[in-house]
Amino acid sequence: MPTTDRTARRRGIDALLRHSPLQPVFRARAARRLAVLAYHGIDDPAAFRAQMERLARTAHPVGPEQVADAAEHRRPLPPRSVLVTFDDGDRTVLTEALPVLARLRIPAAAYVITDLIGTDHPYWWTEAAHLVRHGGRADTLRGLGPSAAVQRLKTRPDAERLRTLAELRATARRAAPRQAQLSPEDLHTLTDGGLTVGNHTASHPCLDRCTTDRLHDQLADAHRRLTGWLGRPPTTFAYPNGNHDPRAETVLRTLGYRTAFLFDHRHAPLAPAERLRISRLRVNSHTGRDRFDTILSGLHPAVHRLRGGR
Repeated sequence: MPTTDRTARRRGIDALLRHSPLQPVFRARAARRLAVLAYHGIDDPAAFRAQMERLARTAHPVGPEQVADAAEHRRPLPPRSVLVTFDDGDRTVLTEALPVLARLRIPAAAYVITDLIGTDHPYWWTEAAHLVRHGGRADTLRGLGPSAAVQRLKTRPDAERLRTLAELRATARRAAPRQAQLSPEDLHTLTDGGLTVGNHTASHPCLDRCTTDRLHDQLADAHRRLTGWLGRPPTTFAYPNGNHDPRAETVLRTLGYRTAFLFDHRHAPLAPAERLRISRLRVNSHTGRDRFDTILSGLHPAVHRLRGGR
């Protein structure tokens, strides 16, 4: 099916869901749940601005510290509480999201990959897709296209992922383009603007595919570097790819983290019982209004689960 046809079909389904009799039921239930929105970069600034203006009018925006207080003291947040988060530290969080959030006084959290701070290195998954697209070869990825190759790499032991990336770099016709990343100074601009900067590991491996020593190093090294840059230790974390691992919880507790977030497309309680396993809803800046509304209500996540979505 052509891309335009798939897009039109998806929009039609989103409109049907938003106007279905189930939407008011889910919306009423969602008022008693916490919606943590998980963004990445901002590729549609106008749509993102409209989304945030809607939250400012209809929701109760909260920051990660408020969520931590609610979890630790078992005191529920106000109804319709929403926390806005961003994974990976894309520069558009600084250039596009921060001005909107500051103007609307919406707190948020940005989870950064510390090995990329102050560099022009691409994300490893962006690089892998590019290398496959340009002839990169590896035995473990034989016959796979760029997207499928990245998904395969996320399921393999982390040492194998790193070896495979090295194979792709050695065989691809063209190296991946550079990508401007946030600087340590940019992190201060974010915090001065009202965002909380959190830990997203040193290099973004899937932690459940790491050895215990590597998992510890990924968390502890990122924690140490963020503490140096920010002048205070970070206390909030987001699991790369949403892959939870109980070993990570142990390390996070030792380091003093108050909250840690999944990527499971679910609402969370207004007083999360498991503060190092808090659910988040997947959303993008280009998410249409119909889908945005059904994500906030919980109807879209429910349908997603019924269809076997992760």
